[in-house]
Amino acid sequence: MKINIQHLRHAYDTEVLSDLNFSIEGYHSIAIIGASGSGKSTLLRILSSLEKPSSGTVTINDASISTKDYKDRIGFVFQNHNLFPHLTLRRNISLILEKTRGFSFKEADDTALKFLSIVQLEDQVNKLPKNISGGQAQRASLARAFSLNPDIVFLDEPTSALDPVLTYEVLTTVKGLKGTGKSFIFVTHVMSFVKDFADYVIFMDKGKIVEHGKPSILTNPKSEELQRYISYTY
Repeated sequence: MKINIQHLRHAYDTEVLSDLNFSIEGYHSIAIIGASGSGKSTLLRILSSLEKPSSGTVTINDASISTKDYKDRIGFVFQNHNLFPHLTLRRNISLILEKTRGFSFKEADDTALKFLSIVQLEDQVNKLPKNISGGQAQRASLARAFSLNPDIVFLDEPTSALDPVLTYEVLTTVKGLKGTGKSFIFVTHVMSFVKDFADYVIFMDKGKIVEHGKPSILTNPKSEELQRYISYTY
């Protein structure tokens, strides 16, 4: 994966991202970490084209993130699963495939069942989201993202609302999907997952990228900010 960020700024009432300049190439699982309010989720949402930056440019794999072609090649898993509450798990996936990819009903249904099976939900396919656990709902959200055959999957704190048991369940599922050939960009507060899953780490503080590198920076941080963050998270 190749990412190029030039003079990226973003503000709501106050500035959230401050003149970010960053380039990376050759990594396939990138973690963005930092304390609450550091700008990490905002950066993720901009990289995934869910938000338009106030200024600056971003390209991923040499494509502008504003193009339809780029948007068609990504998947997103939110903090809360964002499944349609009135639809079964299989229909949560098949409807998206029909509406956005032009699949026939049967093609979409077959694909939904395939990916729900991959995340070990084949016995839950006809249930509504309210009738399954939070971990199962997040796994269904993963299945929906992967069913779109994205090049890049974005994960925004996918376990933030889950207890430790369900967190383990979801993260184990994500790890099992790493061998699918997809690239990942994700935000998480679970440092053990970062160490196990990421091949590159971006640490943010107060809207800036303070330190970045391979996961070894977590055990040998150079900046005071990352040292302090690590001390709080372990």
